Amino acid sequence: MDSFTHWLWSDGKICGLTVYVFIGTCIGWLGNAIFSTRFLAQWYVTEKRKQVTMPALFWWLSLSGSLMMLFYAICLDKHWVFIFAYAFTWVPYSRNLIIHYRHKKAEQVCAGCGERCGPRANYCPQCGTGLAGRG
Repeated sequence: MDSFTHWLWSDGKICGLTVYVFIGTCIGWLGNAIFSTRFLAQWYVTEKRKQVTMPALFWWLSLSGSLMMLFYAICLDKHWVFIFAYAFTWVPYSRNLIIHYRHKKAEQVCAGCGERCGPRANYCPQCGTGLAGRG
């Protein structure tokens, strides 16, 4: 067996780590990558809309990345500072997703142009048509 193959898999270990530790480490790295890419989603949507926007994808990346990091912190790192850093982040991320989807559900569709309008809008910002008996 050559040295690379021996380093990669030997004695029931992957890269010198037990399978459990290797998989946990991969989850930790994946969580870190997912959490770190959330700013790219926010930046892309902000540039596209030409206004500062937090898309639902931002909150999904935040939630999934932080839960993976919490898993890593609890199962492998076992350091209280790291565990505490991710223990409660899911609360605002989940709440923001709930608010986002409630707002989407309450949006009105303009009969004049089909544009989606805010739930409290009286007139369509695109064409000026009155909305749902308002205005």
